[in-house]
Amino acid sequence: MHFPGKFADQLLADQLHQVSLSFLVDDLVVRRGGVAANIAFGMGQLGERPVLVGAVGEDFAEYRSWLERHGVDCDSVHISYEHHTARFVCTTDEEMCQIASFYAGAMSEARNIELRPAVERTGAELIVISADDPAAMVRHSAEARSAGYRFAADPSQQIARMDAEELQTLIEGAELLFTNDYEKSLLETKSGWSEADILAQVGVRVTTQGKNGVEIVGRQMERVHVPVAKERAKLDPTGVGDGFRAGFLAGRSWGLSWERSAQVGSLLATLVLETVGTQEYEVKPHEFADRLAESYGDDAADEVLPLLAR
Repeated sequence: MHFPGKFADQLLADQLHQVSLSFLVDDLVVRRGGVAANIAFGMGQLGERPVLVGAVGEDFAEYRSWLERHGVDCDSVHISYEHHTARFVCTTDEEMCQIASFYAGAMSEARNIELRPAVERTGAELIVISADDPAAMVRHSAEARSAGYRFAADPSQQIARMDAEELQTLIEGAELLFTNDYEKSLLETKSGWSEADILAQVGVRVTTQGKNGVEIVGRQMERVHVPVAKERAKLDPTGVGDGFRAGFLAGRSWGLSWERSAQVGSLLATLVLETVGTQEYEVKPHEFADRLAESYGDDAADEVLPLLAR
């Protein structure tokens, strides 16, 4: 939904303990979303064949068809017969600030999912554990460690719900750790681990920094910083982080460097920002390469275009 004003103008500093507000919105659009689905859709746009794992309701059929048409393998999705698919309800104001609510629904059943069948069926090389039912996230991390699967931890908004033990269990042994700047600080505070402690537990830490780009650090690598890709519009920030992850993960699967992968991710994030909705953009190989050249130089475009056009 869109609120034609500023949330800040409606909030009184001395009344925040008893907020009771109703925002008259001027637009309502129902769109596809979900962290895993957004990442998978983005990877599908880049020609990859990601495998979606999660729990949904019986209302998933239409969404499933959409994802499969865009290159996403949905055969490992768990269908609940008791709950609706999880929903994120968000209102954005004129300053791009957001107020949102999240209904977990079928997501609560994700803790019953075992990863092994999906990995054995598809030969998947990396498991990305994104925001989901906290118990499921912890279970999947433990299973990945036990089975020797490579995995990435992407706790996102669930950091606020998870306790120190859960967070420590989630990220221990992760090949990659994704957060934004705020989540990075929150993760350190809630886990009780310092920045150095966390880096000792993971291979590489990827931190998105909004307009300041992305920082990548690891125990055995030089720090990498990549600025944001040039934007042509700023319409909707929802799903921008998911777009970055999709592009970054696709780049790494192609064998690109950390820097080049982050550039691909940053441009895909910009495409999300330039459209309303998280899965309303389209990657056109030559246009994508041209925009890579515009932001990061001809070498970036020359290296990525053949991979997009496969």
